[in-house]
Amino acid sequence: MPDMLVKLYGIPAAAPEVERLAGQGLVVRPARAPEKPAVLSWMQAHFPFWVPEVEAAYGRLPVSCFIAMREQELLGFACYDAICPNFFGPTGVLERERRKGIGKALLVNLAKRAVAENCSRVEWSVLDWNEPSIEFYKSLGAKAMDKWTIFRLTDAALEALARGAT
Repeated sequence: MPDMLVKLYGIPAAAPEVERLAGQGLVVRPARAPEKPAVLSWMQAHFPFWVPEVEAAYGRLPVSCFIAMREQELLGFACYDAICPNFFGPTGVLERERRKGIGKALLVNLAKRAVAENCSRVEWSVLDWNEPSIEFYKSLGAKAMDKWTIFRLTDAALEALARGAT
């Protein structure tokens, strides 16, 4: 699973595309705390494997997630700092709405937030078999961190290390 890295100052201009989508009724905005039940219900229906991360994003104030909507219908989401600081993800767009610029609009908003918070970079992971996503991220200027290996501690192993019981 390659990590992806993007230099924030090198993000291609996207304002025209974002404006085009706004003209089609798409709104990308920060998620709001009172929307948590509706967003988590939508997540459970469309992206159930990412519910815990989105729930973590709602545990931060302001909520560390953007949502894309058209006519009150949730079409996609992009969270940040849900797993760890300066880390994008998870992100997702309904399958029928992909390749329409919604994912890029969400990531543009995440990049703007990262720049506003003086981040020098953002990182995320993508499964190595997910070629469409890898190509999409590369089109944004992201570089695969092929020489890096991801390590992960979860559940009992994470708790054991926190107690010093390793």
